[in-house]
Amino acid sequence: MTRTSRSTRELIGWRNAIFTVFFLSGLSFASWVARLPAIRDDTSLNTQGVGLVILSGSIASVLGLIAAPGLLARFGARSGMIGVLVAVSVGLVLVGLGGSVVPSITLLVIGLAFVGFGNGAVDVMMNVEGAEAEREIGRTLMPLMHAFFSFGTVAGAGLAAVASALSVSVAVHLGVIAVLIAIGVIVAVRFVPLREELGDDTHTDTPRTPWRERLREGLSVWADLRLLLIGVVMLGMSFAEGSAGDWLALAVVDGHGYDETTGAAVFTVFTVAMTAGRVLGGPFIDRFGRVPMLRILAAMGVAGLALFIYATEPWMLIVGTVLWGLGGALGFPVGMSAAADVPDRRAAAARVTAVAIIGYCAFLVGPPFLGFLGQQFGLLNALLVILLLMVMAGLAAPAAKERSPRIDA
Repeated sequence: MTRTSRSTRELIGWRNAIFTVFFLSGLSFASWVARLPAIRDDTSLNTQGVGLVILSGSIASVLGLIAAPGLLARFGARSGMIGVLVAVSVGLVLVGLGGSVVPSITLLVIGLAFVGFGNGAVDVMMNVEGAEAEREIGRTLMPLMHAFFSFGTVAGAGLAAVASALSVSVAVHLGVIAVLIAIGVIVAVRFVPLREELGDDTHTDTPRTPWRERLREGLSVWADLRLLLIGVVMLGMSFAEGSAGDWLALAVVDGHGYDETTGAAVFTVFTVAMTAGRVLGGPFIDRFGRVPMLRILAAMGVAGLALFIYATEPWMLIVGTVLWGLGGALGFPVGMSAAADVPDRRAAAARVTAVAIIGYCAFLVGPPFLGFLGQQFGLLNALLVILLLMVMAGLAAPAAKERSPRIDA
């Protein structure tokens, strides 16, 4: 990684702006999810209906991921992040209205479509910007950026719990969160530099490359074998993280026979391990390098999953969960850094976009796929798929080797 002529103050402002965008994305997600029981009651949805409503948001998220390269090419990262997070804010308002004030499944679905699409698109954009900020600062920051998403989810869940305890309606609660997100992103991106290679209009006399040409250049990176191998790392780690969120607690209860309280406690252990790995992982990456750390983490993840799946004692379950969380903590953010590690910054943005799509699609598609396998073969047996993908991630780790010169502290 190499520094540029930007001042320390500019770099810190840029970094903090991206931290904020990650936080706001996590805040938006957790805010409506945590009020789902109230939304269900107000709209009289059954369990299947709730599942279908959530599916609408998931489909929109995938569409947002797919649309992100075009939005980046057309509007740039700075304007794009404002636009899609304002769309998330609009979606939250509609979810609040359709979920409580004027109970309407149609309004609820439309709102979740806005939320899902906006968050899917901003997932790509904030990682593109994060990779650029990290490169210019010269330190591994992507894991910490992803930790800020987790901080956002904790804040969102906590505020939702307070709103529920105070009997604040879903509409008022989500309306306030929507305003905070819209104002937050508008203020934050003022500290994000305009970069022509990311599609931003830098207001210079130099003519901009037509956005359709920028889009074609961006799509061409999918032919890069090294990038696809980085995508394998992202696939394995994202699958491990996303699937744990949906199935870990249930696997503790249905697979190992513990009660629901234990299942929730074990899932909490996983989230703490995952967050700790991201908060503390950057210096280890800088000290030992991407490839050795990814191999070690993949081995930890494989060992943890094996302990979790075949646990016969509570300590095996806990240790396995910790290793599973730590093993999957850094693969996604480190994959982003590796994808961006090329001299051509326009190509770097396109490469980050490509692996972000791979990672987030795995995050979204993995849980329902495991659910299908779990129905057929048992949930613990289905988790063997994650173990296999972690092995593949470890084997693909050399693709993440540093290309740019490193700098001393």
